[in-house]
Amino acid sequence: MKRVVVEELLDTDAGTPHEVNSSLQDLRMFNRWFGGIHTISSLLRRVARQSQLKELSWVDVAGSEGYVATQTQRGLAQSGISLRTVILDRAPTHLGTVHPGVCGDALALPFRDDSFDAVGCSLFLHHLEPEQIVRFAGEALRVARHAVLIHDLQRHPLHLALSYLGFPLYRSRITRHDAPASVRRAYTVKEIGNMLGQATAASNIEIRTFYLFRIGVIVWKRPNMT
Repeated sequence: MKRVVVEELLDTDAGTPHEVNSSLQDLRMFNRWFGGIHTISSLLRRVARQSQLKELSWVDVAGSEGYVATQTQRGLAQSGISLRTVILDRAPTHLGTVHPGVCGDALALPFRDDSFDAVGCSLFLHHLEPEQIVRFAGEALRVARHAVLIHDLQRHPLHLALSYLGFPLYRSRITRHDAPASVRRAYTVKEIGNMLGQATAASNIEIRTFYLFRIGVIVWKRPNMT
């Protein structure tokens, strides 16, 4: 299945306030029911344990209103891990009020070197082209002390079919456009591994697949880069 770049409507708020809000509710549903929160929580838990940290600071790139960060924070607290989260997004209108928020460019992160234990993103990578992914990985590794975490979709024909079968569940016409568009635009495990392998500050890359065509990646930073 060839990758096809289709512009997603929610990226540009192309809809009425009601349609945009309904699409955000759909996105929360996807993350809650179909593995998004579980995936990013598993990645953060792995980094905390591997780095022997009970308190983990991280920046959630393109984290929008912070729903995934909030749910992840609650889940990890049950494992005895405290998360300190900063949300980065490109538009102030996307930011919520639960977590500290910063407006900025994911390809030129407005943070100093080694500012956070980890840098993560959820359902963001497929919005980038290959050369941008390499650049983002370099920036994220610069800012992270330990690792970069990535949760995204896996491009697969069955996944695309499921995105159309889910139409009756979607609240918004935006979602009916964006759900299949996201799958078409996503990458395969092999493609992601090849792109992230170009990041010079990476020491090791762990890639796992999760429930319902989710991909979870940990890019460990080279010890001599801290």
